[in-house]
Order: sequence, then C-alpha cells, then structure tokens
Amino acid sequence: MKLAILSRNAKLYSTQRLVDAARTRGHTVRVLDPLRCYMRIGSGAFEMHYKGRALTGFDAVLPRIGASITSYGTAVLRQFEMMRAYTPNNADAIQRARDKLHCQQLLAAQGIGLPDTVFGDSPDDTQDLLGMLGEPPHVIKLTEGSQGTGVILAERQSSSRSVIEALRGLYANFIVQEFIGEAKGADLRCFVVGSRVIAAMRRQAKAGEFRSNLHRGGTAKAVKLTESEVDAAVRAAKVMGLHVAGVDLLRSKRGPLVLEVNSSPGLEGIEAATGVDVAGAIVDYIDQHVGKPKRRNR
Repeated sequence: MKLAILSRNAKLYSTQRLVDAARTRGHTVRVLDPLRCYMRIGSGAFEMHYKGRALTGFDAVLPRIGASITSYGTAVLRQFEMMRAYTPNNADAIQRARDKLHCQQLLAAQGIGLPDTVFGDSPDDTQDLLGMLGEPPHVIKLTEGSQGTGVILAERQSSSRSVIEALRGLYANFIVQEFIGEAKGADLRCFVVGSRVIAAMRRQAKAGEFRSNLHRGGTAKAVKLTESEVDAAVRAAKVMGLHVAGVDLLRSKRGPLVLEVNSSPGLEGIEAATGVDVAGAIVDYIDQHVGKPKRRNR
C-alpha cells in the first residue's frame, strides 16, 4: 500500500507513530504538508502537485488536518478522493465534525445523548436564550475551538451575559451548554476505528480547572467503558461519517453524553494511558479497505 499522511509537521508524535506503523507493516508512506499541495481541476481530470512534482499512485490518504487549515486541507483531501485514493475520514465528514453546532444538531437528530445546547445571534434575545438553557453554571464554547481553547465556564447568569456580549462584539461564533456537575471535571476519550472502540481513557482536570484536556494539565488513565458508553461513541462517529475518531463523553445522571467528535484525535495521550497500539490499528484498518469499491460516506 502506498499511503499519504496529510500533516503540517512530520515530527509530531501522532504523525511519527503512523509513519512507523505503516513502514513496520511494509507499506510505503509519505508525509505531505497539505498547504504545499496544489491542484489542477479539469473536466473529468484531477491533478495534484507537491513542491514541483506530481503526486500519483497513492492507494490511501490519512488526513491529520488541524482546525486552522480545515478549508484548504479538506479541499486537498477531496482532490485525492477524486483521484480514487481511499480515506477513512472524507472531506465532508471532517467539515461536519469541525462545526460544533452542526455536529450537535446531527447527533441530536439521532437521539444520542448530549448536554443541552442553545445558540442565537441577536443581543436582544440573550436573556431568553439563557432562560431556555436553565440556571448556571453555563459552558460557552467557540464553535471552532480545539484542545480546550475557547471554552469558558460562567458560574453566574450575569457572567454568561457578559461573556456572550463580549464574543458577539468580536463577531465570534459560539454555543452555550449546560454544565454537567456530576462529571466532576472528568471526561472519557473513546478512540473509534471502524465500528469499534479500540482504546479508552478517563481524563481528569487538574485542581481549579474544569477542562480535562491533557494540553490543559489534565491527567489520564485507561478506563473500562459500559455498553452504553461504547454504543454512544460508535454511533456518534458513524453519524459524523468518521471511521477514525476521538469521541469525548461525559458520565451523567442520564447516561453518557457526547461532548465532541474529533476527526484528527491525538495518539500520544491515549497510547500512553492504555498501552494500545492505536497507530497500528489505524493503518491495519486502512489496509483492509484499500482496493474495495469506494462508497462515499453519507
């Protein structure tokens, strides 16, 4: 198999692990910076170049596209799709997952558990908007944030209004969610490959912090999921059309609640906490599907 990994930094842990896993299995692999890929689109003809040379013959593409380059990165990925390369996460699926509001709408439509969420545009409606959500604390999230950035906990109604007014003044897109107090600053990262959760860890926020992201100083350890948690994670990834995904859950009184579905989940934390060869599982899954008839994810 000839595999391309779309990543801006070949030295990142996740990228290196995927390269090593592919080469260990005898595959040819190349890391491509998506911002250095450029393309020609003609009637029935698609061409991709990279640093002055044509890119041809790739059996599969694994996208590791950061949130800051979603638009261009998915355009590059879509070009590879048109050139008949297999990808576990297609461009449309990545764009769906990156839009937090759209993600919430799609998951809710399938009856998957979520924290209650509100969204509005006009400052005149802020009071009623918060009334729809209920009493604080409220969690305010930028719709394009990642790794815990752009996530604010407002513990009073006045604080929620002030943060919302400030974000509107910056023309930022955001959603407001209920705070799940019984989670006690912990969430579950479920790593889905295909239709299975291959690894799971419980992340605990550090003292004085409500965000459990490892980049924010949280700690992680392997965890055994319940059947309902496995089902929620697999269903959430499927709804997004993702075959490789990190699904974040909260344990609540009403069952597992999906916080986020990540299309480019990091490998370092989950592999360290669980000892599972996640990179190898991803490469094996791609290898199993290369050469099969293409079916675009709905």
